[in-house]
Amino acid sequence: MFIRIGVETIPPTSLVALRVSVAALVLMLVIWQQGYRLPTDIPTWRNFMIQSFFNSFGAWVLLAWGQQYVESGLATVLNSTSPIFVFLLTWLITRHETVTFRKIAGALIGLAGIILIIGVDALQSLGQQVVAQLAILASAMLYGYAAINGRKFAALPSTVTAAGVMISATLVLIPASLIIDRPWTLSPSLASLAAVVTLGTFGTALALLLYFRLINTLGSLGTASQSYLRMGIGVMLGIVLLGEQFSLIVGLGVITAILGVALINIPSKSR
Repeated sequence: MFIRIGVETIPPTSLVALRVSVAALVLMLVIWQQGYRLPTDIPTWRNFMIQSFFNSFGAWVLLAWGQQYVESGLATVLNSTSPIFVFLLTWLITRHETVTFRKIAGALIGLAGIILIIGVDALQSLGQQVVAQLAILASAMLYGYAAINGRKFAALPSTVTAAGVMISATLVLIPASLIIDRPWTLSPSLASLAAVVTLGTFGTALALLLYFRLINTLGSLGTASQSYLRMGIGVMLGIVLLGEQFSLIVGLGVITAILGVALINIPSKSR
């Protein structure tokens, strides 16, 4: 919802650059208040930059490029497949956590909920503009791998990890904004600026604090499953705050997505 308000007067690259810059500033203030310091060793900062590629600018560039040729509904469905990629990467390669039939069933049911929310008609163009659709799937795979790669930072406070990742993203995205959008020529509205500041503070800084903590508690697949809840919550906010239409199919989709997330995250019974 805040992105929709922001892009009314701020181009996407500049919006994202401002978003991560605000998040980095907020997280630096939190670190200062907590008495933490940023790492000074090169390997940790290299990992921060790699994580920011998976978590933000790499995935976002692929998604933005693909969305030029793919309708938004289908793009949303394709971009919501990250839990399935986490399952496949965990099952076939990393094997860092137990992957059960219940969890993969939850991933598939959650994706079905997204399709219901967006509308089954969104799948009609599947198979057209294949390269663009593969780019969007690649962005979802990067999101999925980000949830796995995030385990490398378990020894660091989640605040420090989130700040390091956002600082790394800022170092990439601000130069990109200067080259692509020439922000000094823009005239953003107060509403757009307020939306981006809110997004950077709550939808990015606070969200990343939760994200890196959840990777160490729920695991990679459980954390990635938030992509299903994000769409349902976004739809409900649009209905409540922006006056968008509600339908029974959308309601069924939200319930289905929640069921999928529950199946992924319900703890197994102890023997």
